[in-house]
Amino acid sequence: MGHHNAHRMSRRSVLQIAGGLAATGAAGSVALAWGGDSAGAAPDTGAASDPRAGAAAFTHPGMLHAYGELNRARVRVAAGDEPWLSGWRRLTANPHAQSGWAPRPLETVVRGGTGQNYTVLYNDIHAAYQNALRWHIGGTHEHGDTARDILNAWSGTLKTVTGNADRFLAAGIYGWQFANAAELMRDYPGFELARFQQMMTDVFLPLNDSFLVNHNDACITNYWANWDLCTVASVMATGILCDDQAVFDRAVEYMKTGEGNGSLPHAIPFVYDDEGLAQWQESGRDQGHTVMGMGQAGAICEMAWSQGVDLYGHDGNRFMKAAQYVAKYNLGQDVPFTTYTWGTGQNCAQRSHTVISAASRGQARPVWDMLHYHYARRRGQSVPYLTAIAEQVRPEGGGGDYGPNSGGYDQLGFGTLLYAK
Repeated sequence: MGHHNAHRMSRRSVLQIAGGLAATGAAGSVALAWGGDSAGAAPDTGAASDPRAGAAAFTHPGMLHAYGELNRARVRVAAGDEPWLSGWRRLTANPHAQSGWAPRPLETVVRGGTGQNYTVLYNDIHAAYQNALRWHIGGTHEHGDTARDILNAWSGTLKTVTGNADRFLAAGIYGWQFANAAELMRDYPGFELARFQQMMTDVFLPLNDSFLVNHNDACITNYWANWDLCTVASVMATGILCDDQAVFDRAVEYMKTGEGNGSLPHAIPFVYDDEGLAQWQESGRDQGHTVMGMGQAGAICEMAWSQGVDLYGHDGNRFMKAAQYVAKYNLGQDVPFTTYTWGTGQNCAQRSHTVISAASRGQARPVWDMLHYHYARRRGQSVPYLTAIAEQVRPEGGGGDYGPNSGGYDQLGFGTLLYAK
C-alpha cells in the first residue's frame, strides 16, 4: 500500500500544478459552459505539450476500486476475515453475481415515456459488475468470462439511449456504472475495450454533455442535485476509462464551480460549521433521493480519489458535513434546516422548502461504508453519524438486494467488501 499511496500523492500534485487544463483544447467551449466564469480563469499555455496527454496519466484500475482496494478484499476474503467475508457472502448470494448470466443487449434503451425497457440494461450492468468483482476477488475465470461477455454484447449492439427527460438519468447512472464494470475488465482476455470506449463516447457522453450544458432547456436550478451528480459521474468515469484528461478535468471542475445543483456549492447550500453539519439540496424533498445523493456524490469523490484528486475534502470537508447531516437525520435524530428556495421550469418560477422531509426516512441504501471508511479510516476523522449508520446497513449488498425497482440499482454497492479497513 505504501507505494500505491506515494503514487496517489504524486498524481494529486501533478493535477494541482496543471490547474486549468479543462479550459483548453477541443473541450474548451464545453468546459466554459459547464463551469461558469471561473472554469476558464487559469489558462495553460503549455497544453499542447502536456505530458499527461497519454495513457500514463491515469491509474488503472482507477474508478471505484483501485488496485489496493481490490487486493485487500482478495487477501482478507481468502483469510476468512470479517467484515470482508460477510460482504463476500452477500456478493456471491446475489442472483446477478452468478456465472453464465445471459445478456440481453438492446440497440435502443428507453427510460421515461412510452416503450420503457431500461430495466434490461441496469440488470445486465449489475451482473457484469458483480461477476467482475468475483473474478478480481475470487479469481474464478467463469465469472470473468461472464462479465466480459455481457460488456462485449452491449458494446456491439447499443446505439441509442432515449426517452423523455429521464433519458438523462439513464445516460448518467448507467453510464458511470457501465464504465466501472468495464474498468475492472479492461485487461481481460477477449474484452473489446476500444469498442466499449467508443460506445461510452458515442452513446453516453453526448447526452451527459448536453445535460450539463443545457439542462434540458430548463432553468438551471430546475433539476435536483442527483441529475447533475449521476451525469458528472458518467463524464468522470468515461474520462478515466478512455484516458481522456480533458473529459476527466471537466467533471472535477464542474463539482467545484458548476452552475447546476450537483456541484458541491449548490448540492450543499447551507453549512452549519458549529455542528459539523451541512444541509443537502434534496433534504426538503425526501430522504430516498437524499441518500441516493450520498451514493452518487460518493462515487464521484471515490473515482476522483483513485486518480489523486481530493473532492472528499474539498472546501473544508463540505461533503463530509453533508454526509454527517444526512446520516444523523436518517438515524432518527434532529438536524437544523434552512429554508431552501429554487427556480423551476423554463421561467424559473420560485418554490421553497421550509422544513426537512421525513418521507422514506431511514431507508437502507448501500452508500455508507465507502464514506465511513474514507473519512474514519483513510483520513482518521471523527464521523460518528456516518459510522453509526454504516453499522446499520453492514454488510452492504448491491443491485438486486434492495428491491426490484430502479432505485435499488442506483448504486453499485458492496462497500463493506471493498472498503473495509
